[in-house]
Amino acid sequence: MDYKQHISEKLKIEGVQPEEIALLLALPPNSDMGDYALPCFKFAKILRKSPVAIAEDIKNSYVCDEFISEVSAVNGYVNFKINKLGLAQSVLSRIEKEGVRYGSSDLGKGKTVIVEYSSVNVAKPFHIGHLSTTVIGGALYKILEFLGYNVIGINHLGDYGTQFGKLISAYKHWGNKQLVENGEIHAINDLYVRFNSEADEEMQEEARNYFKLIEDGDEEANKLFEWFKEITLAYVSKIYDKLNIKFDSYAGERFYIDKMQPVIDELKQKNLLKTSEGAQIVDLEEFGMPPCLILRSDGASLYATRDLAAAVYRKNTYDFYKCLYVVAYQQNLHFKQFFKVLELMGKEWAKDLVHVAYGMVSLEDGSMSTRKGKVVWLEDVINRCEQKAYAVIDEKNPSLENKEQIAKTVGIGAVIFGALYNSKIKDVTFSYDKVLSFEGETSVYVQYTCARANSILIKSGQNYALPKNYQPNAEESEVIKSLAAFPQTVADAAEKYEPSVVARYAVDLAQKFNKFYINCKINSETGDTKSFRLALTNSTLQTLTNALKLLGIDVPEKM
Repeated sequence: MDYKQHISEKLKIEGVQPEEIALLLALPPNSDMGDYALPCFKFAKILRKSPVAIAEDIKNSYVCDEFISEVSAVNGYVNFKINKLGLAQSVLSRIEKEGVRYGSSDLGKGKTVIVEYSSVNVAKPFHIGHLSTTVIGGALYKILEFLGYNVIGINHLGDYGTQFGKLISAYKHWGNKQLVENGEIHAINDLYVRFNSEADEEMQEEARNYFKLIEDGDEEANKLFEWFKEITLAYVSKIYDKLNIKFDSYAGERFYIDKMQPVIDELKQKNLLKTSEGAQIVDLEEFGMPPCLILRSDGASLYATRDLAAAVYRKNTYDFYKCLYVVAYQQNLHFKQFFKVLELMGKEWAKDLVHVAYGMVSLEDGSMSTRKGKVVWLEDVINRCEQKAYAVIDEKNPSLENKEQIAKTVGIGAVIFGALYNSKIKDVTFSYDKVLSFEGETSVYVQYTCARANSILIKSGQNYALPKNYQPNAEESEVIKSLAAFPQTVADAAEKYEPSVVARYAVDLAQKFNKFYINCKINSETGDTKSFRLALTNSTLQTLTNALKLLGIDVPEKM
């Protein structure tokens, strides 16, 4: 039940839309005053009355119903009290009925959303800097799909450029098949690093020739390239499986090479291309941006050229409602430029392209920079979290069965949640101790709350039914209000492209449930009290599980 929407739609304030009223509704500083408060100060100018008089008028005209039991006016505010019995019946019944679909909707029915994320580079291992794009994109995929959108997840592979000529040259000089197959992606990366540190001008020229051979369709060069790509995808797939990530397309930069010319031709036809120092550009000076480079002086394409071709291809192929690019904020200018170029080309749908920018992730010692040799591989971060989770679980519950699998679930969840809990645009300092804490704002805390709720239900024997006339107390009501907010929370996360909204909700609900658990007996109670509290526990477990699943995090039955 969305109470803000319910209240705002019932209120009739001249010159004010229900959406505006809903945005103004907030929690009062003291819950004794009510569950929602509407400040009337913004209406004074429109209605030509004092806020106090407006609040009184609203109070006198509002008709209470099964959802709102009491309305009062205090100093220019209208306070609304929820019918706690009606709310409890409505929310708990709905969760019991909808189960794993609670919080979902058909909001996006008939609309396709593309999410481009992770976008790994062929022949390079995952480092911790790839964590945010991967888990933010993965969560947005799940959230949007949960809301009924047709979601297309695209891994826009970095599979084009002179680096692959360098790699072939390095392999020809220093590599062998067995070495690469044994060392997998890291062996390939070592060859590339060695080339960059040891190659002379003759090898550099050789590398350029190898890249041209790839472009020209040379069989041997392309066979080697495809082999490197195959090894890369096998490697990243293991990490994606751990992080509950999936893609519908791996069409990378190379896929769009033969699709660029029509875009370049259109830019010429519309007199948007200009020559600058031999290069072909779109001048964006009047929009406060440097020029967008389309072709270098040697005729080579750039990222923007391929991104323009990709956007046109995606619109023609998928007819998307929105196309999201989950890419770090350092690329803000690039996206502003190529979005603007599409707009200048007359692509009305350019407004539907969204750069979902995020901050950087580093460890507490600052490790991340590949240039400084302090790169941290993501697989190592995951493995260390799994190991630390096992140590913590073994200390807390040494007799727990299946500890290894539970530790993996907890460790991987900690990695994901650690990158998703804060607003995506913030830089994140990843701390192993913090993300694996059983207390505080962590996935471990939420998972442990789920395990606690599951244990309560198992001990009860599961024999209960939701009583019809039970009046919830204060702790129970707080949990119920939080449960009721979940569908709107999911919708808000989608609208803002912000998975942290769901992550923070999960922690808040877990905190409210644990306060209820501490202050209220459950299995030692009898009758309607026990039945209601078991129903509340079951609904909390289901909702927390749904929330974590949207983030890509599994829930162990025991911890």
